[in-house]
Amino acid sequence: MRPGTQASHGGAGSRAAGEERALTSVAAGDRFRGEEPGDTPRLWHVTLSVSGKEAPLPEVRRALEQLAHDHPFFLTSRYAVDHAEIRYWEEARDLHDAAAVALRLWGEHRQTAGLPPWEIVGLEVIDRATYHQRIAEGYGPPPASPVGVHPF
Repeated sequence: MRPGTQASHGGAGSRAAGEERALTSVAAGDRFRGEEPGDTPRLWHVTLSVSGKEAPLPEVRRALEQLAHDHPFFLTSRYAVDHAEIRYWEEARDLHDAAAVALRLWGEHRQTAGLPPWEIVGLEVIDRATYHQRIAEGYGPPPASPVGVHPF
């Protein structure tokens, strides 16, 4: 605190003129008054994008179908010879946990599902309310229909 100023315990009105507000960060899993408890799982909509060297389409399809069989909450995937997009619901305590699971998904299932050696090039994780709000407002991708594995 600078000399000659009082401690700030409230909003902008308690700061001295010209004094900047200190920025604070919130640790993963921290909750504010009135929010859900940190240990309550929530649903998160995940879109994972991967790409790499070309692979035969039938092999990509078979691998994505195996991934869909192995991973719960799988919605849909779209694929081409050199990229794919996977959309699914993940149950997790918070966004950090959902993103961590999503970032491990491709690598952990690469051997068992026979996925191509592609890298993750995009990730979006949003909560259920945001997903439904986007759909209602006409933003974002339409709900996955039909569910399954489909070419682009």
